[in-house]
Amino acid sequence: MINLAVRGDSGDVVARAKAGVEWTAAFADLDPVGFPMLWALTPYGDAVFNQRQMPLLLAELDRLPAACGGDWVAQARELCQVVQRGMHLYLWFIGD
Repeated sequence: MINLAVRGDSGDVVARAKAGVEWTAAFADLDPVGFPMLWALTPYGDAVFNQRQMPLLLAELDRLPAACGGDWVAQARELCQVVQRGMHLYLWFIGD
């Protein structure tokens, strides 16, 4: 499971998603050219996105294949908004 959280520069958690990303083969099959942000996800590592990357990530979420979807998508969108409204905030996808 990949968990999602917004953290500040000091590492403090500002917001957290209740749902996580369940890793499936569909994520591994994402095209790195069409989904460069989400292609960075791995089930065992972390991926961190900054404020300037939020529009790209949101666009990818809009066209995400159904096989990769779930409750986490709406929650990820909410966390993207938290990052966009704040200062020095980052969206973390935290692998096991």
